[in-house]
Amino acid sequence: MKRLGSLSMSIGFWLAMTVTSLAAPPPNLVIFLADDAGWGDYSHSGNQQVSTPNIDSIAKGGVSLDRFFVCPVCAPTRAEFLTGRYHPRGGVRGVSTGLERLDLDEKTLADAFQAAGYATGAFGKWHNGSQWPYHPTARGFDEYFGYTAGHWGEYFDAPLEDHGEMVRTKGYIVDVCTDRALQFIDAHQQKPFLCYVPFTTPHSPWAAPESDWMRFRDRPLSQLASEPDQEVPEHTRCALAMIENQDRNVGRVLTRLHELKLDDNTIVIYFSDNGPNTMRWNGGMKGKKGGTDEGGVRSVCYLKWPARLPAGLTISQISGAIDLLPTLTALAGVTRVGDKPLDGRDLSPLLLNQSVDWPDRPIFSTWAGKVSVRTQHFRLDDQGQLFDMLADPGQRTPIQDHETTAKLTTAVEEWKRTVLNKTKPLENSTGGAIANSTAGRKGISNNSVDPRPIPVGYHKFPLTMLPARDGEPRGQVKRSSSAPNCSYFINWTSTSDSLVWMLNVNTTGKYEVTIDYTCPESDVGSQIELNCGTNRLSGQVSPGWDPPLYTNQDTLPRPTGESQMKDFRSLRVGILHLDQGQAPLILRATEIPGKTVMDVRRVNLRLLPANGS
Repeated sequence: MKRLGSLSMSIGFWLAMTVTSLAAPPPNLVIFLADDAGWGDYSHSGNQQVSTPNIDSIAKGGVSLDRFFVCPVCAPTRAEFLTGRYHPRGGVRGVSTGLERLDLDEKTLADAFQAAGYATGAFGKWHNGSQWPYHPTARGFDEYFGYTAGHWGEYFDAPLEDHGEMVRTKGYIVDVCTDRALQFIDAHQQKPFLCYVPFTTPHSPWAAPESDWMRFRDRPLSQLASEPDQEVPEHTRCALAMIENQDRNVGRVLTRLHELKLDDNTIVIYFSDNGPNTMRWNGGMKGKKGGTDEGGVRSVCYLKWPARLPAGLTISQISGAIDLLPTLTALAGVTRVGDKPLDGRDLSPLLLNQSVDWPDRPIFSTWAGKVSVRTQHFRLDDQGQLFDMLADPGQRTPIQDHETTAKLTTAVEEWKRTVLNKTKPLENSTGGAIANSTAGRKGISNNSVDPRPIPVGYHKFPLTMLPARDGEPRGQVKRSSSAPNCSYFINWTSTSDSLVWMLNVNTTGKYEVTIDYTCPESDVGSQIELNCGTNRLSGQVSPGWDPPLYTNQDTLPRPTGESQMKDFRSLRVGILHLDQGQAPLILRATEIPGKTVMDVRRVNLRLLPANGS
């Protein structure tokens, strides 16, 4: 009996090991995220003016989420996708000046896959925080290449961040970032990987590769916006040209997966971060980017996983960016990191075409204090009007259904109270709470810059970049454009002017200071001073460097409010001692021999080793 028992245990162990060895390997994950593409910008959606065969192939070979909702603008959608939670819960309040930062106590999709042993990389636009530990390599990504801001002013030969350093690249920005994604896939083909490719198009500026633009330049538009008097045909043509370039890059990745025999066991997902950035054909829906109506928040969402998901399935149940974290972790069998309550649902039973009870639920959309809510049948808009989205998907005529209106109005008010307007202490750079929004802000006046200080001084990530968008101009200094994300400080003409960044220094030590600047030769020689707390550093603006504005970047004139860019040079100022804690970093001029001091794109602080000098 003892021998039989031992034999039985051996057989059982052998069977268990055999089952384990035969189990499918964990799937890879490739995530494409478009920037400012509308639901109607794809041939799969019925747009006959554009050709997107590679993006369409994801839908045809997999599952399409037919009523998929994101946010009205970029950074909030990215936060919801990364966390599975509505963006106000994670501290994302805007799209620039630090308001786009995702709170440090939030855990991301990448955190989960990284913890499960995946290689993780992101290649493109991040837009949820720039400085460590808001940086993508502190949020679950092993590797990052791209730009962390929400808007970039250079699409050709752009300066991009590579392993924490700015480098000048060669080529069109979408092509360049896709090149790096392909390198990442090649390098990690023998182990599971998560490859996130957040494209930068068709967000403005209007800059498409010439070959793509030439196909669209004189093309008549056969499908117009629902409000055709608001459509600018040239903008539509350029947006579609950028979409076709993007489709070609999606095709490059899909082809590489096939060549490496990885396509069968790779989950590929494609969606956009908001509605179209201009009025153009969008299936007759109302609204565009920045609005909470259907056209501003509905996106395509296609998922393909040949090993498990059915091909050509369309899911009619409403879904959203908040659902992607629970869905993708469930599909991959990856344990979520973090324990904050999720707002999203695991959609995997629907994706796998399982018979499952699926109760209706509301999905909320908000921007600029306005809130709308969508159910399977209705949308209550931000004016309190109710629309039957089955009978009237274009939101043409509000209906009188007092019971439903009252129910959804109550839901909106409760959501505002518990999510949108709920008081949450602001974080400092270590994740602790600041007592109130003005604590530690001596020297910082009331302005639109986020009150959370900028973290500085981590040996794991020694370079901290302080771009103009995150600083406060004082006196007559101003940003080069009303859109802060890719702006620089100009009009620095007086010793009473200053540039200010609120810091939270993590490590007491010596920091090498450089400034990305331009200065006409006739204005060379200004004496400048940096001070932070009781520490001072003086320097001189020299040599002169006054390159012309780029005039060959844009296919169409740049929208009002966006900076024309130029080539900035690094000015080494010296070594500044910084003490741990919060204090404003103030840059001012003490002598100005010319008309201006300099234009400033960013100040860079590099923490030196303990024996650095």
